[in-house]
Amino acid sequence: MEGRKAIGAHFEGVAARYLTSRGVHIRERNVYNRGGEIDLIGQDNDTLVFFEVRYRGSGSLVDPAGSISYPKRQRLLKAASFYLHRHNLWNALSRIDVVAISPGTVKKYRVQWIKNAIQADV
Repeated sequence: MEGRKAIGAHFEGVAARYLTSRGVHIRERNVYNRGGEIDLIGQDNDTLVFFEVRYRGSGSLVDPAGSISYPKRQRLLKAASFYLHRHNLWNALSRIDVVAISPGTVKKYRVQWIKNAIQADV
């Protein structure tokens, strides 16, 4: 399990650097609450963004973004709701994005930022 944590921390760092280079201010990393874990929380202009970071190696049968199951999406929505409630941010603009990372062909990694990737069923 320790190896998985180290790998996760590495790719969260890759995602944080990528997002920072695109103007996102990273506010928090690895936020745990009753709803679950949020990998990164950032500010993209006037929007509070919860980021789920996913990595899949070259031998994976599923792309990183496609690896997010329905139960995982529900946990992310719950974790974001708990965070908004705890910090009295219900009226803040917010969204949940996915940063999908896989091995690259030209660069070391292929990073894909999917904005508003996970939405609540209303």
